[in-house]
Amino acid sequence: MSKAAAHSASTAAAGPLSPSRASVQRERPRESVPPRTSRPLAVIALSATPRSVPLLRRLARNLVRGRRLCDTTEEALTVIVTELATNAVLHSGSPDLAVMFEADDTSLTVTVRDGGHWRARPTPRCEGADMDAAFGRGLSLVDAYSVDTSVRRSAEGTVVRAVVAV
Repeated sequence: MSKAAAHSASTAAAGPLSPSRASVQRERPRESVPPRTSRPLAVIALSATPRSVPLLRRLARNLVRGRRLCDTTEEALTVIVTELATNAVLHSGSPDLAVMFEADDTSLTVTVRDGGHWRARPTPRCEGADMDAAFGRGLSLVDAYSVDTSVRRSAEGTVVRAVVAV
């Protein structure tokens, strides 16, 4: 009898609920994954140009107002989408970007995806001289306005997700 046949025969003899199999199942309990409750509000793909940023900011503002949310939520979401889109335009080298807005009962989520690769600053950052610059603090602002932020870089581009409490 071949090894494969012997293994099949011993597995069949032991049955699907043999003690060794049951103990393995008890050692690895299944994690319960809550059902996804957020729903997409808008998905848009635009060219990664400076003209796209105000369009996305306006869309974010309209989504917040359409849900009758407070001014602080509007400010948070518009600042976040502005910063994330601007980063994609300035640093990714991607020809386009995709943005998705989602909502659930307690939060709004914005996800910005580009198909590029991070491009570093042309000159090194000079902290003292850059302190008064009107740029360079985008992800810090995103972190300040959001309750959760994630950045995932891969060979296909970058995906940044920020969650705003409502």
